[in-house]
Amino acid sequence: MNAVGIDVSKGKSMVAILRPYGEIISKPFEVKHTVSGIRSLIEQIQSIDGESRIVMEHTGRYYEPLVRELSKADLFVSAINPKLIKDFGDNSLRKVKSDKADAVKIARYTLDSWTELRQYSLMDEIRNQLKTMNRQFDFYMKHKTAMKNNLIGILDQTYPGANTYFDSPAREDGSQKWVDFSATYWHVDCVRKLSLNAFIDHYQKWCKRRKYNFSRSKAVEIYEASKELVSILPKDDLTKLIIKQAVEQLNTASQTVEQLRAMMNEAASKLPEYPVVMAMKGVGKSLGPQLMAEIGDVSRFTHKGAITAFAGVDPGVNESGSYEQKSVPASKRGSSTLRKTLFQVMDVLIKTKPQDDPVYLFMDKKRAQGKPYYVYMTAGANKFLRIYYGRVKEYLSSLPE
Repeated sequence: MNAVGIDVSKGKSMVAILRPYGEIISKPFEVKHTVSGIRSLIEQIQSIDGESRIVMEHTGRYYEPLVRELSKADLFVSAINPKLIKDFGDNSLRKVKSDKADAVKIARYTLDSWTELRQYSLMDEIRNQLKTMNRQFDFYMKHKTAMKNNLIGILDQTYPGANTYFDSPAREDGSQKWVDFSATYWHVDCVRKLSLNAFIDHYQKWCKRRKYNFSRSKAVEIYEASKELVSILPKDDLTKLIIKQAVEQLNTASQTVEQLRAMMNEAASKLPEYPVVMAMKGVGKSLGPQLMAEIGDVSRFTHKGAITAFAGVDPGVNESGSYEQKSVPASKRGSSTLRKTLFQVMDVLIKTKPQDDPVYLFMDKKRAQGKPYYVYMTAGANKFLRIYYGRVKEYLSSLPE
């Protein structure tokens, strides 16, 4: 049993190789993340007699070149949650924190968890790709929200309330009706300087050109409302340029978001659990891939409690002697991104109210008991994850190996 512990950092790693009972095969040494450096490490591991297992922490993106190349060389590689390594016991009163000490600690963890280690596979590459896209999706969603608020802030000075006229969702290309409306009718005077019939005719042609539904009553409503609006910025070329730039920035962010949404759904469809996850209530083409991206492979969780702990929605425990705290907050020690996605799924269930869904019925029961919002939402997320784990694992076990 050769335990290879690798402490990964940017551009280089520290490697230690141990055997049971503290036998040192190789003292900690440094490996560069280059073709020659990784090839030299592979040759060294392959030259050692016995079975070798390699463990490293999946920290950021730094570990990916190493785990990919080692896996391609038919070596047993496992990427472990850093929290598990951090909590692994130190049999010393001294507090030592160095790359060499961490590499040895990972090697000792490898020996201790030898039979429980899970090998890195090609499917993990798809999951890593999906997770990367999800993080990009989250980044551009925040960027889109900032651009949206920026445009609304400017419109409040030229055409107050223009963003409230339409509530249609974004199209596949990211365009939205209220944004396109603001690009054409960027100032309130663009509407009220026309006669009612002239504006209706102009608005109808605009709807036809942009392929939006036309409503004469909506046109009349917009025209009548514009008469009472007060603008701050003048209707000139400088103001128009400011609006056009804000609209362009928002459209770019929206387009990127919709492209990522489609790409994530396409990548998620390659995963074996895709049909099971997409069939669950509250999950759609947007939230489904996000869930699969953040949860990853459920087979790495040994039981239902492990997946709820990973998400940080497991109820805490506070007991000592005869004392037992009755209500303990959720641990919140897991993935914050996953918790955010779970809360979005719970929000969909609360709004759609599917009467045949056990998670919604459970949350509705808690809500009827007078439980606070975060209590019944967290409890619902916990129950949803347990059902997710059971359904997906049962489905995967029924597939050919």
